[in-house]
Amino acid sequence: MVAIGHGPLDSDQAGDLAGTFKALGDPVRLRLLSMIASADDGEICVCDLSEAFPLTGPTISHHLRILREAGLVNSARRGTWVYYRAIPGELTRLAGVLDAGRLIP
Repeated sequence: MVAIGHGPLDSDQAGDLAGTFKALGDPVRLRLLSMIASADDGEICVCDLSEAFPLTGPTISHHLRILREAGLVNSARRGTWVYYRAIPGELTRLAGVLDAGRLIP
């Protein structure tokens, strides 16, 4: 994947990235991802995520599903709870695409 400031994206790359950035284009999902990525143990229980929002459980699950489908987080069920963990490689890939180092004079 080429950084935006280092060359143009081809249509496949742009399509792939657009879906990922679309997943981040919602304030709830962006907050969820930040909570997951900054969790002390590297993962966080859905029970802790749900408490931070005035939303229903199904709505939180919907947003988390979109983040999973975008490849930004993964999850593991333990008993009745689901724990979420950010996928560092995907976050690094997105940061690399947005690298503007060449644009700065």
